[in-house]
Amino acid sequence: MSHQKIAFSLLITYVMMQLAGAVGPLPLLYLFENMGVEDPRIQAVGWWIFSSMLAAVIIFFYFIRKDKTFLKPLGPKPASNLGVVGWGVVGFFMVLFGQAGAAALEQLIGIEPGSENTATFIAIAKSVPVVILAIAVFAPILEELLFRRILFGMLLPKTNFFIAALISSVMFGIIHFELSHILLYSVSGFIFAFIYYKTKRIAAPIIAHMLLNGFVVLVQFYAEDLERFAERYGQVFIQFFN
Repeated sequence: MSHQKIAFSLLITYVMMQLAGAVGPLPLLYLFENMGVEDPRIQAVGWWIFSSMLAAVIIFFYFIRKDKTFLKPLGPKPASNLGVVGWGVVGFFMVLFGQAGAAALEQLIGIEPGSENTATFIAIAKSVPVVILAIAVFAPILEELLFRRILFGMLLPKTNFFIAALISSVMFGIIHFELSHILLYSVSGFIFAFIYYKTKRIAAPIIAHMLLNGFVVLVQFYAEDLERFAERYGQVFIQFFN
């Protein structure tokens, strides 16, 4: 199976997963309502997100295994396994700083901070904890394979790093369906592309992406506790130096 056919199969799988979200939860909603489950709509959507993303990951690797060269390094002298992990961690911090800069720029042009998309996923994850796996593990795998391995990887030989990274990162931003925050997502996508280009291995941006999503979930889940901690020990710190 050629790389082009695999790429097309993965793209179709991802698009079908996205489109099916409009009707996929309905059978689950009917089931949970009849079971008398609390918040059946949230439960249905949450379990649909988890199961559809898990299915998409399985289908992705079903097609990928048909060509063992599909996940080969992007170029010569790829990073070692230790280098991949190291760049994954460094990349996580790069994206954090990049997003902070993008968020500051968005506020300068009048865009309100905060992502409705993220808030919705976190609200669902609080009721259906398995969604955390979808956010922190499945989504990074699917998105990095699609936008970095396929889109960026196919554009790079025909253009250059900047153009390939720019196009793939903007598409990455668009697919999140929050055009007001497209700069935030695009900056993240551009950095993920840089990590892939630097290491030549797709595992590096996947690790960085997983760490980022996991960090966002952690912060959102314990936002109130973190605020109380900052207020309490911030006052102690100020009193100590006064």
